[in-house]
Amino acid sequence: MNDLFDALKLVTFPIHKEGYKFILIFALLTAILSLMSSTLGLIGLVLTLWCVFFFRDPERVIPVEENVIVSPADGVITRVEYSVEAPEDLGYGNKKFNKISVFLNVFNVHVNRAPISGTVVKINYKPGKFLSANAEDASSENERNSVIVRTADGTEVIFVQVAGLVARRIICDLEEGQQVATGERYGIIRFGSRADIYLPENIEIKSLLGQTMIGGETVIAKL
Repeated sequence: MNDLFDALKLVTFPIHKEGYKFILIFALLTAILSLMSSTLGLIGLVLTLWCVFFFRDPERVIPVEENVIVSPADGVITRVEYSVEAPEDLGYGNKKFNKISVFLNVFNVHVNRAPISGTVVKINYKPGKFLSANAEDASSENERNSVIVRTADGTEVIFVQVAGLVARRIICDLEEGQQVATGERYGIIRFGSRADIYLPENIEIKSLLGQTMIGGETVIAKL
């Protein structure tokens, strides 16, 4: 058990608040396993440290340039789709958007950040399936939480937390009517997931398919 505490002392990055209960559970499990076998204790230690790593919440250098939209999450852009409709439950009808999907694997930082400053005009949680986050219909079929932010000039940007095969819990800390700033932390998706962002068609996309994104830092588009 002392080895566990010594290892945790080496952690220098912030931990997201959602991670503490999981870390505690793994730590207690490690203590029990250590009494049974040093090998089992070592396995528990590795799992505990992995849990700490998963829930890390590092600071980010948010762009100071105005009128930029940053990635809402760490990961890789797996889809860039043009002239598509937003999720039906958001009420945009046949209005078209350009959509960018960022896939998060279990090794990425899973804290989500607001891609743009503005007013939160709508939050919509929708229960659903837990298909692979890479699946083509994950955006419409999976559990998801959508946030619509309206900028000072009236532009509306939609960003969506999408659950995946492993991710079974979406956390969103925003409220309707709240002001949010570019790069501000707003939630987390636990254990693997995807983030979709829907942009008006007139917005210039500045990112590429396959590009690695850093949430709150990497510019994904420009107004």
